[in-house]
Amino acid sequence: MKASIIKAAALGSVLAMTATASYAAGDQDKYQLSSHILDISTGKPAPDVNVRLMMQEKTGSWKLVNTQKTDANGRIGTFLPNDAGVKHDGTYKLIFETTPYFQDKGLKSFYPYVEVNFNIEGDKHYHVPITLSAYGYSTYRGS
Repeated sequence: MKASIIKAAALGSVLAMTATASYAAGDQDKYQLSSHILDISTGKPAPDVNVRLMMQEKTGSWKLVNTQKTDANGRIGTFLPNDAGVKHDGTYKLIFETTPYFQDKGLKSFYPYVEVNFNIEGDKHYHVPITLSAYGYSTYRGS
């Protein structure tokens, strides 16, 4: 059982790195933030997952910036348009609503949602993906 879990996690990491590498470079010029979800229990992308993008205000409260669903490839590539002169510097979080995704598969999830906090500085492209199972998740700074 432990060996199967380790193999699934390793496969998920390899697939996630491959998926990140395939992100179209032209899209990075149009949008500053992208994300994707890989379900490591199946080795496949997680489609139709609702994801909320929030920005922390100076008061410490959070403001909803955008809500989107992952596409058939488990991706969202259109957060924060790169508009000339518009700065997006700040602290953000992506909230991945994972419970409905696992309920649709007849599974219970230990985590009702996954929340990833990160900082954006300058006009670089940021890719914030997660690998996911019903009982665990991981994230990293993608490219």
